[in-house]
Amino acid sequence: MGTVAVESTTEIRPFHIDVPEEELANLRRRIEETRWPEKETVSDQSQGVPLAVIQKLASYWATNYDWRTCEARLNALPQFVTQIDGLDIHFIHVRSQHEDALPLVVNHGWPGSIVEQLKIIDGLTDPTAHGASPIDAFHVVIPSMPGYGFSGKPTSGGWGPERMGRAWAELMQRLGYDRYVAQGGDWGAFVVDQMGVQALEGLLAIHTNMPATVPADVDRASLAGEPPPAGLSPEERRAYEQLIRTYAQVEYARMMAARPQTLYGIADSPVGLAAWLLDHNDADGQPAAAVVAALDRPSSDTGALTRDEVLDNITLYWLTNTGVSASRLYWEYKGGFFNAKGVSIPVAVTVFPGEQYQAPRTWAEQAYPNLIYFNEVDRGGHFAAWEEPELFSEELRAAFGSMR
Repeated sequence: MGTVAVESTTEIRPFHIDVPEEELANLRRRIEETRWPEKETVSDQSQGVPLAVIQKLASYWATNYDWRTCEARLNALPQFVTQIDGLDIHFIHVRSQHEDALPLVVNHGWPGSIVEQLKIIDGLTDPTAHGASPIDAFHVVIPSMPGYGFSGKPTSGGWGPERMGRAWAELMQRLGYDRYVAQGGDWGAFVVDQMGVQALEGLLAIHTNMPATVPADVDRASLAGEPPPAGLSPEERRAYEQLIRTYAQVEYARMMAARPQTLYGIADSPVGLAAWLLDHNDADGQPAAAVVAALDRPSSDTGALTRDEVLDNITLYWLTNTGVSASRLYWEYKGGFFNAKGVSIPVAVTVFPGEQYQAPRTWAEQAYPNLIYFNEVDRGGHFAAWEEPELFSEELRAAFGSMR
């Protein structure tokens, strides 16, 4: 599947992906032998991923999709593995040609992976090729979270966002970076928030595209599905209504938080895994509208999400058998979701319109007293780096400009 060099506790070892052909043949066979249920009894997507949608995707996956293209793209990048706190951590590390570039660790989420961030690497490491200045350059580090992709799978509990934050600090130190910034969305946003709470040595600032800003009284009311507290501004009222909508369509998260080990079907069936990974929500509905739209997009000249990119991510989960191990992160985490966490270090926030909720500036200023950047953009959603790579890169350059 993947190979590493000599084993060592702290050594950083090169990593190369080489999936045996028989594993790809087995994947195709399993897709073709899927036992399908009957069609849903409704005309919308309220019962889950429609049969016609997943059958169309499965047909393409089994006959036309080529994993080797994604494998080659990953292998063209410098990949490594190092052991941190007893667990192998896989990561991409691309240094800019500009030696004074700002080191940046980027965090993915669920149901994503390092595949989410591939399209932003060039814009961050080589800004001059994208119309920006050499002073906007980053050295980019993209780790696979424990239990995801080619990182190790924890064999005992305790690998939540707090521990991951400390692990990324160790990783950056091990790479020789004594000052750096961090970025995260989805679960990656939880990780960078925890890094900020821990005020880790060398961490200059964090950027989040899924900020945790909800005041305590609003958080309690939204979780209970109660009417909004009095005195909310129009922007805050909008955010409250979005929170209510989000909490009404997160059944997948509740299942993973309660019984992740029961999800044996997603380890045994590629189509079962694909449907599970597709059935998550964004601001435009469930399944996530941006991902569903990509299933009918064979290519894109603008960087928009495509069918093959969605399958790259799903296939990575299948080949590494990480459907269940990735799900356990929901079980591990016992804190709140969008509530303020108490981050005091410098924080930058970008609000994308397709996010789970659009954080108002008033809430962001309360949650992050050292808010150094806040911007509401007009496009992009929950997987912003995947959907709008150029815009996402621009936001990071602007957000961390004062850190250089």
